[in-house]
Amino acid sequence: MRVLAAGDHFVSPDLLVAAVEEEVGDGPPAPPQASRLKLPWPVEPFGPVGGVEEASGTEEQVVEALRGAEVCMTQMAPVTSRVIDACPDLRLVSVCRGGPVNVDLTAATRAGVAVTYAPGRNATAAAEYAIAMILAALRRVPAADAELREGRWRGDFYAYEQAGVELRGTTVGLVGYGAIGRIVARILRAFEARVLVSDPYTDQSTAAEDGVRLVGLEELLSSCTVVSLHARLTEETRNMIDGERIALMPRGAVLVNTARGGLLDHAPLPEALRSGRLGALALDVYDVEPPPADWPLRGLDNVVTTPHLAGATRQTAERAARIVAGEVGRYLRGEPPRHLANPEVREVHA
Repeated sequence: MRVLAAGDHFVSPDLLVAAVEEEVGDGPPAPPQASRLKLPWPVEPFGPVGGVEEASGTEEQVVEALRGAEVCMTQMAPVTSRVIDACPDLRLVSVCRGGPVNVDLTAATRAGVAVTYAPGRNATAAAEYAIAMILAALRRVPAADAELREGRWRGDFYAYEQAGVELRGTTVGLVGYGAIGRIVARILRAFEARVLVSDPYTDQSTAAEDGVRLVGLEELLSSCTVVSLHARLTEETRNMIDGERIALMPRGAVLVNTARGGLLDHAPLPEALRSGRLGALALDVYDVEPPPADWPLRGLDNVVTTPHLAGATRQTAERAARIVAGEVGRYLRGEPPRHLANPEVREVHA
């Protein structure tokens, strides 16, 4: 059996192949023959390709590399309907991401191709990064660093009106309470912050067990000094934090988004920041990536920005490779997948 390891500059083809070899060992079943394709992400930003989102490379590259392959391991390859139709031997696409947004699930199901994903592979990395962004925004770390690098000693940042805020005793709201949100809450509680969460898929018993309080979104926004976004991007959550909801936040509150840029309506942000409605904004994700040269938030000293790095740890890459290799191993042994994105495919095989 042939496997394509369609990696990139983060989860490399070699990392994927090594993980499969470790998972399968000397067999039985016999180790698969692996070929490699290296895609340009993250050196080049991802984007929509052939009807799928957040993909890297071209359909032509993937079709050529997939010829004769039964399994594709990837993070960013565009597995579009065109690719699936051109690769009749394909039976499994194992995606090392929290959701297989780079795969046309309808086309895969129709062709009898199982699609798996890797929930939680970057949960620790993203949670730690969210905490770092919260602290950076609360304590004005980037602004102080930039001033000192320019030769200015900003002692006035110590003035009461300019001073930062401690996490201890601060009420922090988490919008979305999945694997990442729960780790963030645990870290915040270690700081002795009060934590409110809003998530329609979380119940009161889970919140109580974690020592957080489950509330509606409007109550969370109106009650929290810091709001951090951790929801998945869907049609229901797109632009969920808009101008009206920002207006509910206490004046001077801090807003953090390390999840997906589409959760946040960016249009009202410049005025909210200049007026003091928002005291600070910390972004790792954007509505357009990378932001354009005339981006209106560029240059504001109460904005903390990083280029979509929350999940960028070596452990995340290694964990992702192990998760997809585990799915490949189960496929080889005839076992059911652990994280199947298109369960309807079982009916096609039946």
